[in-house]
Amino acid sequence: MSKILAACLMLAAQTYSVPPAVMVGILQVEGGAIGQQVRNTNGTYDLGPMQINTIWMPQLADYWGVDTGTAARWVRDDACTNMGVAAWILRSHMDETGSLSKAIAHYHSKTPSKGYAYRAKVIETMRRSGLIKSASR
Repeated sequence: MSKILAACLMLAAQTYSVPPAVMVGILQVEGGAIGQQVRNTNGTYDLGPMQINTIWMPQLADYWGVDTGTAARWVRDDACTNMGVAAWILRSHMDETGSLSKAIAHYHSKTPSKGYAYRAKVIETMRRSGLIKSASR
């Protein structure tokens, strides 16, 4: 991870009170990059390092007072904006569900089968990276 991404990730995690290790896990699973735009089968796009879905753009554009194209460019092309939005999304799901575990799943999808599989991937990635320890046996 670049120093810029790391600094942006830590600032976003602190701003929204989400665990930095979870943010790193999501970043590693998403595998996105600054400037990246990936088309999904449903016609939406995933943007930037944290692969923020364009479904969020109308809400962000309204909040920022810009058009959706500008919001999408900022999310896609600016590391700190991308990390901030990711942390905000994670925090929103934490507040909504009362659960970090469910929030990780919902970051990807509120459809249980898709969300739970994603959460398992994030947790396994965090374990492999030494961000969390495996349960003792």
